[in-house]
Parts: sequence; structure tokens; C-alpha cells
Amino acid sequence: MENQTVKGDDYLVELLTENTTVKFVGELSLGGPQEYSPIKNLLDLTTENEPDNITIDLKELSFLNSSGISMLSKFVIGLRKYKRLQLTILGSEQIPWQKKSLKNLQKFLPGLKLEIN
Repeated sequence: MENQTVKGDDYLVELLTENTTVKFVGELSLGGPQEYSPIKNLLDLTTENEPDNITIDLKELSFLNSSGISMLSKFVIGLRKYKRLQLTILGSEQIPWQKKSLKNLQKFLPGLKLEIN
């Protein structure tokens, strides 16, 4: 599988297949589940081969609206069925929404590794 991207005017989401990382850049404020479906599909690709690790890199995502947080939350909840999978989420202390919102994801998947630097 090769790297894949979803991009719009203000954002880029890229699946880096060599290390099963999904990198988010820019501002994501799409209009709901239907508009987020290409990004959700990209996230779902990470689980196709049932990898041991998935990393979601949000360090360069300056904004994510409630629809985006909901999409990300549903993805994280869906990972519960993969018992040996380690999800790591990378965030930035410089981006105010991340500290609070990303911590909530640990409630959905207790083994989630959250690194906010």
C-alpha cells in the first residue's frame, strides 16, 4: 500500500504507510460526518493489515471542530476490537484545544498512548 492523502484548502491529511502514521496539518472545520468520510476512510485504511502500532500525528493541526473530534473519537472507539494494537496520538502543547480534547480519547481506549509536547 502506498502513501495516500486527503487535502482541502486549509488542511492535509496523509497516511504514511511505512510506519502506519496518519499526519494531520492545517485547520479542519468540515461540515459533518459526510464531509469527514474521506478522512475517516483514510484512518480506516490503517487497520487493514492489523498492524501492531498506529500513530496519529496532530502536532501541526491548529484547529479541529466538534465534527472532527467526533470522527476521531469514533475511530478510536472502533480500535477496541484490535486487542494487540497500540495507538499513539502525538499532540502539541502550543495548540490549546489539543491538551483537553485529546486527553478525552484515553477514556475511549485506555491503552492509548498520548504524547503532548
